[in-house]
This record gives sequence, C-alpha cells and structure tokens, in this order.
Amino acid sequence: MGSNLKTDISTGLGIICALLLVFAAISLGGNIFAFIDIPSILIVIVGTSFLTIASFNISDFFKSIALVFKTTFYNSEEAENSAMLALQIADKARSGGLLSLQKYEENIEGSGFFKRGISFIVDGIPFEEIDRMMREEIDSMIERHKKGIAVLRKAAEIAPAMGLIGTLIGLVQMLGHLDDPATIGPSMAVALLTTLYGAILAYMVFTPLASKLEKISRAEADIMDIYLLAINSIGKKENPRRLEMLINSVLSPVKRVKYFK
Repeated sequence: MGSNLKTDISTGLGIICALLLVFAAISLGGNIFAFIDIPSILIVIVGTSFLTIASFNISDFFKSIALVFKTTFYNSEEAENSAMLALQIADKARSGGLLSLQKYEENIEGSGFFKRGISFIVDGIPFEEIDRMMREEIDSMIERHKKGIAVLRKAAEIAPAMGLIGTLIGLVQMLGHLDDPATIGPSMAVALLTTLYGAILAYMVFTPLASKLEKISRAEADIMDIYLLAINSIGKKENPRRLEMLINSVLSPVKRVKYFK
C-alpha cells in the first residue's frame, strides 16, 4: 500500500513570485534601499503581531504560525486515493475477518486518522465509542483550523490599519518640521512605506495563507469523512460494495472511484 501523499508548493511559490515581482519593480524603478525603513517595519510587522495576539492569545498566535508552515508545505492526500485505500482495507476485512487487519495496520500510509480507527477495531473497542472518538477528532481538527484562519484574517485586517497609523505618524512629523527640509524626506518615507508594508503583508501574505488553510481544512475534513465511513462500515461488517456507493456519494463526479469491477 503505497503512500498517497504529495508536497504542494503552490502557495509558497505563488507568494515568493509575487514578492519577487514587487522587488523587481522597485529595483527597476530606482534605489531599492529607499524602500527599507526600520521604523516602518517596526510599526507594521511588530505592531500587527502584538495586536493580533491582543485579539486572541499568545498560544493561538503561535499555533497559527505552525499552521502557516503546514499551509506553505502541505502534504495533501488525494480523495480518490484515500477512497481506494479505504475500500481495499474494507475488502480485506470482509474476506479475512476483523483480526486480519492486524497484518495491514502497520502498512497503512498517509493517514494517522485511518490507522487509529483500524487499531480501535482490532483492539475490540465498541463500535459506538470508536465512532464518537473519531467524530470528536474531526471536529477538533476543524475547530483548530478555524482558529488559525481567524488569526490570519485578523492579521490581514490589522496590517493595513497599522500602515495607515504609520502614514499618519509620518505626515504629522513632516508637517511639524516643514521649516527643516532635511526631515521632510525621512518623515515622508515613514508615511508612505508603512502603507506599502501593510498592503504587502495583508494582500500578498496573510490573505493567501488564510485562503489556502480554508482549502486544506475542507480537503482534510472530506478525507476524514471518507475514512470514517470506512471505519463504520468495517465495524458493522457491511458489504464493501455498499461502502463504495457511500463514498462515491460524497465525492465529486470527477473523483468517483470504481474498486469493484
């Protein structure tokens, strides 16, 4: 039973390419060091981080960072591959009995969720208890992702606001020192660059990551639902052909599978 995992680099690649385009436009237009301002970076990046923490808590903030790494380098399962694996295990359980699953338990790759469910069946845990535990795990995963998405969405809201605050600070500094031409340039840099930094963070980093995490959450929930259907079917000793119909009822038409000829 081979692995059905693959590395998805589209999110990281897309964000990096977009940032490189901005970098290229800046480089072609003039001095790139004119777009680097430490006070602006502090206002936007550090300010956004602290206000996001204030909106949630430190634990949620750092958990969302871990989810960002998962989003950027996500090992995804194809729903049809998961369906075929579930049907294969169900067919073997039907022909060899539930205890025969011990031979295949260690070879199930790609889903700790499915492997745990099979382990529970082999260990003789009551079917109702298995179903309850597995559903709680699905709900916990969805809730964890919802919180991570909320943190990213909140950061995307805060970053432009911090950019606006930096703009106002720079304008006040500039207007307060119009009699000193030497201060106008640095003050204007803070005013404009904080808006630029806030827009880049919000629309080129946080928003794409939040959207990708939403997609991941839906995909994981769908796959876990497929595995739960299989675990329930195996536990009830149902005909795997019925499981195939149930699985295909939740898959999109283009992803439906045909295990039994």
